[in-house]
Amino acid sequence: MGIRRLVRGKIEWPRIEAVVREIAERYDRNEVRVEFIDADNWLSTPCVVDDQWFVKITSDQNSLVHALFTSARNLGAFSSGTEGFFEHFAGPNEMAEHELEATKKMREIGLNVPAPIEAFEYDDLGVLVMEYLPEFETFEELSDEGMHDHASELFESLSRMHDNNLAHGDLRGENVLIANDEIYFIDATSVNEDRIDEARSYDLACALASLAPLIGARDAVMAAREHYSAEELLVAREFLDFVNMRPDHDFDAVTVKGEIEKLADAEDGEAS
Repeated sequence: MGIRRLVRGKIEWPRIEAVVREIAERYDRNEVRVEFIDADNWLSTPCVVDDQWFVKITSDQNSLVHALFTSARNLGAFSSGTEGFFEHFAGPNEMAEHELEATKKMREIGLNVPAPIEAFEYDDLGVLVMEYLPEFETFEELSDEGMHDHASELFESLSRMHDNNLAHGDLRGENVLIANDEIYFIDATSVNEDRIDEARSYDLACALASLAPLIGARDAVMAAREHYSAEELLVAREFLDFVNMRPDHDFDAVTVKGEIEKLADAEDGEAS
């Protein structure tokens, strides 16, 4: 646990207080109420301000951890037979700026995301301010019926993102929220635009990996097929072993691969 705390880093309280005072001044508040998010977060210190703004404070240590994660993910991408497509940021402010811009782009194409407000640098910290969603559920918290109801919607939203030359890069259960009975994306990471095709296939593999343990491999693949071709699913299949290496995904890659192959074989048979 000590090593985890050391690697993750902790921003000194006076610096956090200074950031909060800056936010209060920016939004014309004499005082604000801050609630810190109790989460095992490696890449920022997240908090909620006045039940209105979701704020991420990012330090140099968070940026270093992101660089380590990025290197490990790119090594994993090589194991799938492709060059690495994840990108690192120059520093904490660049991390905040990227997430703001990625969220703006997703919002512009009609995807549901928390409203992006601003990103700024303060005392060598990156600060991201977004809309706070007071009530939401993750996929894991839905009923079985709710999981099946939203599975197709997840792939539909992901397909829209991909059709607009965007990729999420870190799609997992906790980064897909259900609010107002609709899908919301959060926490997009940075991918190389020159390797967007690989990143999109990786996104699709991550979505299958997230849903398969919840609704079953066959239902996950069939939901994906509503918005992706069999050929696209076969390409995503090549990333499933890579996704399965991640500690935040726990699924039966062999079963998911088998369902994709059965679907592709069935469609080939119908075509012939």
